[in-house]
Amino acid sequence: MNINGIIIAAGYSKRLGMFKPLAPFKESTFIECIINKLNPFCESIVVVSGFNNQLLKEKLSINNYKKFLIIYNKNFDKGMFSSIQKGISQNKNSDWFLIHQVDQPGLPKVFYKEFITNIDDKHNWIQPKYNERKGHPILVKKETAELIIEEDINSNLRVVSNNTKVNKKIWDCNYKEILQDIDTKEDYQELLNPPGN
Repeated sequence: MNINGIIIAAGYSKRLGMFKPLAPFKESTFIECIINKLNPFCESIVVVSGFNNQLLKEKLSINNYKKFLIIYNKNFDKGMFSSIQKGISQNKNSDWFLIHQVDQPGLPKVFYKEFITNIDDKHNWIQPKYNERKGHPILVKKETAELIIEEDINSNLRVVSNNTKVNKKIWDCNYKEILQDIDTKEDYQELLNPPGN
């Protein structure tokens, strides 16, 4: 089974006040943390860049990651969906695509191991849920990835998920980190200093 990891790291990070992919987290950065966790489970990893493309390339080239590629999405200002399309189109022959947002560095490695065990022959869209709320990342099978590419660049994953050809599995998990969305300085501080610590 061939899984291609796609990390969306193309946005402006305006509300955070710093470049999100390179924000410090646990002696590393958001993007490096996610790459290291995906690495054991993915045949290849594609980082889709946009804003600060050159800076991201310079930072990640230092680490000499294997199975890893940065691609630039010239349409990144049209939104995240365009970056997902760009990432999928880079490696259309994968069996599955694990689509990951860059602002979820807090997921533990064990999450990915459990997440991937949910892959089966009956479903082509797998999404985690915590406390009745759906989250990210998501796994889509090749046939669903093709539906994403065929959509208009201004569309979104919700539209694709409602396609009658999509057969979803919603995995009820114990990882609240699937709901992480680090957009603001307050979100970032909560990530670094979780309530109760």
